Amino acid sequence: MKLVLLIKPIVLFTSAISITALFVLLSPKNPPFPEGDSMARSFVLWLHGLGDSGPANEPIKTFFTSPEFRNTKWSFPSAPSNPVTCNYGMVMPSWFDIHEIPVTADSPKNESSLLKAVQNVHATIDKEIAAGTNPNNVFVCGFSQGGALTLASVLLYPKTLGGGAVFSGWVPFNSSIIEKISPEAKGTPILWSHGMADRTVLFEAGQAGPPFLEKIGVSCEFKAYPGLAHSINNEELQHLESWIKARLQSSS
Repeated sequence: MKLVLLIKPIVLFTSAISITALFVLLSPKNPPFPEGDSMARSFVLWLHGLGDSGPANEPIKTFFTSPEFRNTKWSFPSAPSNPVTCNYGMVMPSWFDIHEIPVTADSPKNESSLLKAVQNVHATIDKEIAAGTNPNNVFVCGFSQGGALTLASVLLYPKTLGGGAVFSGWVPFNSSIIEKISPEAKGTPILWSHGMADRTVLFEAGQAGPPFLEKIGVSCEFKAYPGLAHSINNEELQHLESWIKARLQSSS
């Protein structure tokens, strides 16, 4: 029993590495863009899953070849190493503590460690906005644990952002957090994608997201992918490109 539980988070790690290798092999090359364009500056922050790293996910940006992304700054931070309860305290890259794998809609939450991670995400967003990026052109995206952190980060940010994209994530907090969500944050749209064959973060955990968001007045587009396990495929990334592109604010 102990061995099974130890293996599952490691599967989460190796899945992420395998996905990254696939990105490297299949990613399209970015075409050259003309200099001197007037596209508005934008920012995409990508938050990886448990046991993974930021640099391992950088090939994701090569899928975004549309001209609208020529002035996009990408950030792929790595989570700090922390003990993870579902892995019997093993230390690994983790944004916040997870109590059990697979994650279900009713899995226990650790809001204290989650909120510390949210503060760090907010500091990154603040820095980018201070550098001149319009908040409406700031997008936070994340896979698995990073997707859960994405949801918490955009809902608790005091301004309306361009959007938050959750891939194979879950709602990582209790309903008591609703009172902390500002009217401005409720204006940030959410894209939620989840594989129906996911055995690490169960599909039911993803399905619980949209009703929660609808209840508090947050716009959410939910896309289910039949046969997709705990991973990201090209179709999801292509849709993310279109989704962000439709929301980018042009330069004045």
